[in-house]
Amino acid sequence: MGVNGRPRVVISGIGVVSPYGVGRERFWSHVSRGCSATRPITDFDASPFPCTVAAPVPPVTIDDAAVIERRANGRGHGGGHADPRRYSRASLIGVIAAREAWHDAGLCLNEPDAGVLVGSGAGGIDVAERQYYEFFTDGWKRVTPYAIPISIVGMISSEISIALELYGISHVVSTGCTSSTDAIGYAASMIRSGEAEVMVSGGADACVTPGMIFGFSRMRAVATRYNDTPGEASRPFDRGRDGFVLGEGAWMVVLEREERARARGARIYASVDGYASTCDAFHRVQMDPDGEQIVRAMRLALDRSGRAIDEIGYVNFHGTSTVLNDAVESRCVRAVLGSRADAVPGSSTKSMIGHPQGASGAAGIVTSALALSRGFLPPTINQRERDPDCDLDFIPNVGREARPAAALCNCLGFGSKNSAIVLGAV
Repeated sequence: MGVNGRPRVVISGIGVVSPYGVGRERFWSHVSRGCSATRPITDFDASPFPCTVAAPVPPVTIDDAAVIERRANGRGHGGGHADPRRYSRASLIGVIAAREAWHDAGLCLNEPDAGVLVGSGAGGIDVAERQYYEFFTDGWKRVTPYAIPISIVGMISSEISIALELYGISHVVSTGCTSSTDAIGYAASMIRSGEAEVMVSGGADACVTPGMIFGFSRMRAVATRYNDTPGEASRPFDRGRDGFVLGEGAWMVVLEREERARARGARIYASVDGYASTCDAFHRVQMDPDGEQIVRAMRLALDRSGRAIDEIGYVNFHGTSTVLNDAVESRCVRAVLGSRADAVPGSSTKSMIGHPQGASGAAGIVTSALALSRGFLPPTINQRERDPDCDLDFIPNVGREARPAAALCNCLGFGSKNSAIVLGAV
């Protein structure tokens, strides 16, 4: 049982496709060493835009996915309906990451009472942009009849369900940047309540596209000062920050009850102890500067986890590298941690991988789960000049060894959304 008397839900498998490539070990090796994944955009001509750098996923194929065995006496269609040729990039990296997580957990195809609940902000926006281009420039005959089903956000979970032959719930949460945090929170609740035995959860977004770079540039949300030094562009909490770096990736986890995982002999990375979400009800893109609802989300997650403030030994910050958001988040975390604020280290994974939109919460949760299980806290890179409005221990530039009892993972999004998850060491 968990520390609050409820069934404990644990992470028993992790899969990653990141700007570093395929695999959780590749991801952890780079993040723990503080390696920037930001580079010049080369997949399209970004020269007309104020921002010309991003952290995209390098070319990957379905052949990079783990091979998974079929469950003994399992019935199913044998994966014959999967069609990777028609995946959006988000679906492709989502399936690859989900297969790695499923394999890591020691599970088989056609696992009973299993489902998929993932988050994504933009879904197959790469397909949508290409198809609209074809429609408006070369005529409708070049538009595929699959344009709509491939590009919709909800298709990501369906492709994962098809690939793994899972017949339970298959849903995509799309709540902006908090999408995958919310998905993991909801999936853990389903496991805890007995609605599902095992779930694939997490997030996938692949939105380094001309339209997205242009749109965020028009909003003045992305970094523009560091086009000539891309590795320095994402610098959360640093005084020289001027916007986020658009990133991509898929971070997937397998969730199940602790007793089930232990009975199978599965490796356990961390427990998902508490989740909460609130809304500022303030503005479509700006957070409420007073941060009241951000604070409330973190406190609710802590209360529901049954963890004491003293147990939190690491914070994974949302940390986008935008001027206002970083300052407000710093203030809010200080309010939550109170007298312990200066003693609790934390970092922003986005300093290295950029901001993968709806997948960002899952990226932070996976980073935190690996940190808890391996006793090492990754850094926030590009910490060069201290900002007096951001005055916490952000583990500047170099990671450090530590074994905290629990971690607080914070996530903020457009539309005034705030979500938080508490993970526990197991």
